[in-house]
Amino acid sequence: MADCAFCGLMAGGGDGRVWEDADVVAFLDHRPVFPGHVLVVPRVHVETLADLPAGEVGPFFLVVQHLSGAVERAMEAQGTFVAINNKVSQSVPHLHCHVVPRRKGDGLRGFFWPRGRYGSPEEMASVAATIAAAAGWSPP
Repeated sequence: MADCAFCGLMAGGGDGRVWEDADVVAFLDHRPVFPGHVLVVPRVHVETLADLPAGEVGPFFLVVQHLSGAVERAMEAQGTFVAINNKVSQSVPHLHCHVVPRRKGDGLRGFFWPRGRYGSPEEMASVAATIAAAAGWSPP
């Protein structure tokens, strides 16, 4: 796609690449949370994970899995955070997965979102049933 920053980056090469194969390109985020923050991007232009063709999901996540370990080793991190934004907070409308090196005490705890509890077991069951129905699944 001509006006997509990631499609342009993939077409033109560029600094910061850490992985490239027939399906996926990965490169350093130009505004990293921490050094070693990698973006994993499918070559096919899709905006969200739901748009990625089923046959490409496996190859995409195999690279995410591989790079999660590579980032941890390379950056001497204690772990990684792996995340995808779909639409909301997605700064480039091309599917990309963040692989961020993590260390205990790195200050990222409050970076994400506040967490809460369901008001009751009934509310939780209602939300679960609504999502299951939208997914086309019914509990046994």
